[in-house]
Amino acid sequence: MTLSDSMLAMEISAPGAPDVLKPVSVPVPLPGHAQIIIRIAYAGVNRPDALQRAGAYAPPASASPLPGLEASGTVVAVGPGVTRWQIGDKVCALLPGGGYAEYALCHEAHALPIPKGLSMREAACLPETCFTVWSNMVMRGGLRAGERFLVHGGSSGIGTTAVQIARALGARVFATAGTDDKCRVVEGLGAERCLNYRNDDFVDVMQNLGGADLILDMVGGPYLPRNIKALADDGRLVQIAFLQGPKVELNFAQVMMRRLTITGSTLRPQSDQAKARIAAEVETHVWPLIESGAFRVVIDSEFALTEAPAAHWRIESEGHIGKIVMRVSS
Repeated sequence: MTLSDSMLAMEISAPGAPDVLKPVSVPVPLPGHAQIIIRIAYAGVNRPDALQRAGAYAPPASASPLPGLEASGTVVAVGPGVTRWQIGDKVCALLPGGGYAEYALCHEAHALPIPKGLSMREAACLPETCFTVWSNMVMRGGLRAGERFLVHGGSSGIGTTAVQIARALGARVFATAGTDDKCRVVEGLGAERCLNYRNDDFVDVMQNLGGADLILDMVGGPYLPRNIKALADDGRLVQIAFLQGPKVELNFAQVMMRRLTITGSTLRPQSDQAKARIAAEVETHVWPLIESGAFRVVIDSEFALTEAPAAHWRIESEGHIGKIVMRVSS
């Protein structure tokens, strides 16, 4: 297939509010060693995209300056050394950036086949959230069957993914969300109880249950010391974002006396090899859950690529439940 020289993309014209996302014509990327080019059908919209747009999350030097960390589509070009994919293959992929465009570049090991029974639209919602959840909840957090697991932001894309996977693994699942309606949705996905954080104190609830064995948190700020109190002895806290800030005063005597573990990670800066290991685990362990029906994609809304500003207003409104996607091509 002959690629055109240019493509439509949505660039960040300057750091700021969603309206700084502007349509532009840019060159189509060329694949290097072990890289593939995907003609994007759908692109996922994620919190890191909004942070990058606001000037708070710079992409790695080697990555596209365009936002967009996950997409589904068709392989249209392969670079030297590519062994798994051929032109015409349908994939979904974790991207280093560049998903808000008609074509994107990624490492061949960061692309996965579309799970059986899923549409391109649904598959675009998987890579960023599944890679993040599995690598932090299981590979880093060590979640095991029977453990009490708490995820904050239970109605988000990360939250709805974590709730379902943790339930499928046999954990007792708890979550927090901001409205009663959101809580009911999260409980419908498998949470034993979802707490409306405006009314319920998750610390009291988890302490009455014996404490959480594992907490997955994206809030940070004042939640950090509260998470410590909510953990069981020998519990683990895995931090994946800081929506309310990364700095807080913390009493580490509790960490020492109760043998707690505090860890965390961000996905984007990790090496190609590390992301390839995560991709392999996700394909082995998460894809079968999707194909069996134990885990389903929750989609909040869909926008056209040129409606990227509206998609960002939606993700920042805190009213969404599940994933937001952009339609790029048919």
